[in-house]
Amino acid sequence: MKQLSGLGTQAPRSHRAAGAALAARAVATLLMMVLAGATMTTAARAQASVIELQSKALARASDAVVGVRATSVEGARSASTLGREREGSGVVITADGLVLTIGYLVLEAENVEIRPDDGRRIPARVVAYDLATGFGLVQALAPLRIEPVPFGTSSAATREEPLMVASGGDDGNVSIARLLSRRAFSGYWEYHIDDALFTAPPRRDHSGAGLFNGRGELLGIGSLFVNDAAGPEGGGRSPGNMFVPVDLLKPILAELRERGASRASTRAWMGLNCMERGGEVRVMRVNDDSPADVAGLLAGDRILRIDGMAIGGLAQLYQALWTGGAPERAVTLEILREGRPQNIVVQTVDRAKTLRRAEGV
Repeated sequence: MKQLSGLGTQAPRSHRAAGAALAARAVATLLMMVLAGATMTTAARAQASVIELQSKALARASDAVVGVRATSVEGARSASTLGREREGSGVVITADGLVLTIGYLVLEAENVEIRPDDGRRIPARVVAYDLATGFGLVQALAPLRIEPVPFGTSSAATREEPLMVASGGDDGNVSIARLLSRRAFSGYWEYHIDDALFTAPPRRDHSGAGLFNGRGELLGIGSLFVNDAAGPEGGGRSPGNMFVPVDLLKPILAELRERGASRASTRAWMGLNCMERGGEVRVMRVNDDSPADVAGLLAGDRILRIDGMAIGGLAQLYQALWTGGAPERAVTLEILREGRPQNIVVQTVDRAKTLRRAEGV
């Protein structure tokens, strides 16, 4: 095992529970060192009992992070961008083997496998894919025998508090992270959430990884690598990761288990990938055979208005799209193409109806 020597150092996680516990103990010790001034002073040594309690909580958190492997159904639309084979992590959140992960890992999935640290390969089924939040839920089809982690309060996380990031699977590891910013996030793929968590240093194995506080409570699920983790106020390039906050899950968890998605996920979809820069929204890519493709939108088009409402950012575009009426309706986009304004009518669809599912689901 590598020696943890400072922020951002990663400790490989063993396939054995003991290895994960030792890694988490090292993280807990480092957390206390950071809080105590980054050196093992007499005062820090006096907090040995606190370190022991934290190490146990973080070891439990580390053990609860598992690998998730999924294969999409044949002909899945998402395979063109995500590939058919996806691999990442998830976190056990209930005693009956429910695993929380990032939704794109299990989007249009046909086969799902959970991989705990002890080397087992456990089949699972997709319980939910939530467009509104980006969360995915999978249910183990055999006993996991893994203690679930408690939820923390993601809105209570501070920049001063050292956090732990843990991934699962064959190459899973744990590391220290710091919260750089918490703010709304608008994705280019018609996605928006409030209070996303942005951390550093960046992890490349972020997909479905768990973000934990020093008490071993789950704060968020890893989604993306980003170049602006510090936000507009941070200035300059600040690479890091975006985590979907667990606070978004709490009010909809029962709904996800019952319906497979939140009601907020029933929303209009155009099939556009857009970017925002300097108050302008431009089309980067149009999904094949999507409503936007059928309507004739092209990469490079600048979106000026939707149904007469001026658009100065992605969040404005999405909110107008999702709250302006039924999921399946005609919307009018005023665009600027090669310096010339024109109106294009897009017949939106319910995104969930476009997704392929495994037989019997």
